[in-house]
Amino acid sequence: MIDRRMMFTTAAGLFGFAALRWFGGSEPARAAEKFEIEKTEAEWRAQLTPEQFDILRKEGTERPWTSPLLKEHRKGTFACAGCDLPLFSSDTKFDSGTGWPSFFKPLDNAVGTRQDKTYGMVRTEVHCRRCGGHLGHVFDDGPKPTGLRYCMDGLSLVFHPANPSST
Repeated sequence: MIDRRMMFTTAAGLFGFAALRWFGGSEPARAAEKFEIEKTEAEWRAQLTPEQFDILRKEGTERPWTSPLLKEHRKGTFACAGCDLPLFSSDTKFDSGTGWPSFFKPLDNAVGTRQDKTYGMVRTEVHCRRCGGHLGHVFDDGPKPTGLRYCMDGLSLVFHPANPSST
């Protein structure tokens, strides 16, 4: 016999599942988009490390304070780890205190954005405009001159020093 507690627990669980689906990720929007570089899942897995694949292709997130790019202070360019498109200049990098590499402005025609409703909140997801790789999110609490904080997963980026001999 089903008592009220069991009935309410089941109803709450179903409601929670429905809410997760409603507030779910941006996968349907991603599926409809077309990018210059498109590869199969197997091709991406062969090219990327498992951690990079999770972030760039499955919109995962690395643990804060784990990226070696946090301590990267040389002049150069941060590019997409998926397709090597230059995304950010080192001149726009700053320490946001969040544990992820942060920038106040991307390079021209480098990134795209879309609405991300995961975890029951609305954020702006940032992706590589050429391969669609997930890079992180942008927030409006950054420094001047833009007031933006592009909070990027370090594993989604590769760094190219301006002067390769400055290592």
